[in-house]
Amino acid sequence: MFEAPYLLFLGDAPDALAAKMAQGIYDWRPEAVAGQFRMEECGDDLGIKDLSIKEAVEAGAKTLVIGVVNRGGVISDNWKSILVEALEAGMDIASGLHTLLCDQPELVEAAEKNGRTLHDVRIPTVKYPIANGKKRSGKRCLAVGTDCSVGKMYTTLAMDREMKKQGRKSTFRATGQTGILIEGNGVPLDAVIADFMAGSIEYITPENDADHWDFIEGQGSLFHASYSGVTMALIHGGQPDALILCHEPTRETMRGLPDYTLPSLEELREMVLPIAKVVNPECKAVACSINTQHMSEDEALTYLAGVEKQMGIPAVDPFRQGAERLVEALG
Repeated sequence: MFEAPYLLFLGDAPDALAAKMAQGIYDWRPEAVAGQFRMEECGDDLGIKDLSIKEAVEAGAKTLVIGVVNRGGVISDNWKSILVEALEAGMDIASGLHTLLCDQPELVEAAEKNGRTLHDVRIPTVKYPIANGKKRSGKRCLAVGTDCSVGKMYTTLAMDREMKKQGRKSTFRATGQTGILIEGNGVPLDAVIADFMAGSIEYITPENDADHWDFIEGQGSLFHASYSGVTMALIHGGQPDALILCHEPTRETMRGLPDYTLPSLEELREMVLPIAKVVNPECKAVACSINTQHMSEDEALTYLAGVEKQMGIPAVDPFRQGAERLVEALG
């Protein structure tokens, strides 16, 4: 979709979660990354080379990718002079924010003047159907979470990678801007008109071989007051045979909702299974994926063992330990 290498723009992201798009691209496509650009106010660091716009072009960077995910998906006015500089220096720009590059007159003018391209990932390119709920062949696994940004994308990417490593049939199905930038295709689910969201998931997970698994990137959370709608569309459109329950245990409140605490994994299972069984009565919650990045090794192992005993299903941090046991749980 976009010409590599990338310059990952972290801008003035206050923390790692705000720069999760950049982190995801670097974690899963490091070979495509030339370096990072951080403003003075930036509170995150991917641990890769800092480059100015000039240095990035000299290093061969072809596309500046906005790696910031802020509430509301806004293109900050503070970024615009830097983005114009990148266009003037010969780079394209890619963004997955709700605020579109093509709606920013100064960026459009600079792109046209310098023969560059503005890539807006969050513009649906397909006329999606309304969901019909018909059972289709093949197998589907959906990651669902106690909150936003708890590791649903990493879980499904890791499971797809492990499945392919084992020589089995699988496909990662991207449903958000970061997943689309990593995979090269998918549906920007939260930009699809509500009536067509479930249909878009049916569209990207069509009939397949009986032994083929689609790993569907999760979005939002049924418990999140702002973003529960996308989760419902994923469940009903995806008709999952298997659910992976995702959780980040060190987080005290819901992402962006300081007055709401996270539900337990038991509460998640109790809520999501009846909803999933509406479209697939055989759906099961087969494993837990736990994001332990803020825990020591010993803390993580102790916590995972406790979750496994408590839930009665495997509990794994796939980025830390690998996804083999998650794949095994599918049967």
